[in-house]
Amino acid sequence: MNTGRAPLSGLTVIEAGSMYAAPTAGRMLRDFGADVIKIEDPTQGDFARQWQPAHEGTAIGFARLNSGKRSVGIDMRRQEGRDLLRRLVAGADVLIENFRPGRMEAWGMSYEALSADNPGLVMTRVSGFGQTGPYRERPGFGTVAETVSGYAFLNGWPHTPPTAPPFGFADSIADISAAFGTTMALFQRGRTGAGAEVDVALYEPLMFILGDAVLNFTASGEIMQRHGNASGAASPRGIYQAADGGWLSIAGSNQAIAMRLFDAMERPDLQTDERYSTNVARMANNASLQDIVVEWVKLRPRDEVLAILEKFEVVAAAVNDSSDVVADPHFAERTLSALTGTPLGDALVPGPILHVRDYAGPSYDGVPSVGEHTTEVLTDVGVDADQLARLRADGVVSG
Repeated sequence: MNTGRAPLSGLTVIEAGSMYAAPTAGRMLRDFGADVIKIEDPTQGDFARQWQPAHEGTAIGFARLNSGKRSVGIDMRRQEGRDLLRRLVAGADVLIENFRPGRMEAWGMSYEALSADNPGLVMTRVSGFGQTGPYRERPGFGTVAETVSGYAFLNGWPHTPPTAPPFGFADSIADISAAFGTTMALFQRGRTGAGAEVDVALYEPLMFILGDAVLNFTASGEIMQRHGNASGAASPRGIYQAADGGWLSIAGSNQAIAMRLFDAMERPDLQTDERYSTNVARMANNASLQDIVVEWVKLRPRDEVLAILEKFEVVAAAVNDSSDVVADPHFAERTLSALTGTPLGDALVPGPILHVRDYAGPSYDGVPSVGEHTTEVLTDVGVDADQLARLRADGVVSG
């Protein structure tokens, strides 16, 4: 890994988590230089290793989130395994976990217990409903977060059912928040020397994003509804099909852009038409305006439409599939990175979610096997060869 000038170089993170929640936050910290030690079940490993799609026996989702981490196989159901984890955490900067609330406490590893061993520890906890509240003990995956937050209700078309996304949306948003909370706690530790407990519920970041819906209801009593590709806030906005069958998005989300769109369409009359001259009027007449835009777009091939819109500085873009993303020179320059040393072949993966000056970013080389780094990691905390042999024989560790 390229750790030169990495903002988190020298930071040790213990990731006691599986699937999406927690491992995504671990990857984000790893992307900026942290040494992430992944704790896995010693025989089965993280369940994400069994996800589909897979290629040559390697789960695509697992590879994306766990490249570059070090894997230690420890059976957390055994007291000796929990003792090993506590030993690792005592020398770490961060512990990320996504067990159901109460599990760590039952195992004798509450924040109070762990911080007694390591006062500077930042313990980041990702769960379905958080560590407090009436629902704290409920199990929760991203699908549940996407429904209870209000997201699924607003996603889709008026005539279709509420729709959940076909990817780990809630988990990923929650773990961006978890990484932010972790680094915020580390910043505070730099000033006070004291660690912190960071509590992230899967649904809360989504509910924050959807906050206008809650505020609108409490202010007006109106429940916001599904609008398809429209925003419900500004017009015209949507996804449109061009003459060659290609799809593109247009976002006339402020007054100046809407007026430039009308110029691009050679329809200056729309600028003074009282039905379309202001955003309030356009929203009231959105259906008829959308019909006008649809008819204009479908007269030309997609590339020609996009060229016209770019000339008039209208916010627009192609609707990309994965092959479009990979072929795009902009994404090749700043976003996509090679994933090497895996059975996936010549593979690309989206890199860090942001860029820091003078840090070139990480490399993505190899996906650890279950327990691949058990010996080196446990040796570093004083477990000798005889102890390791006994722990392996007893099934407490693997690797």
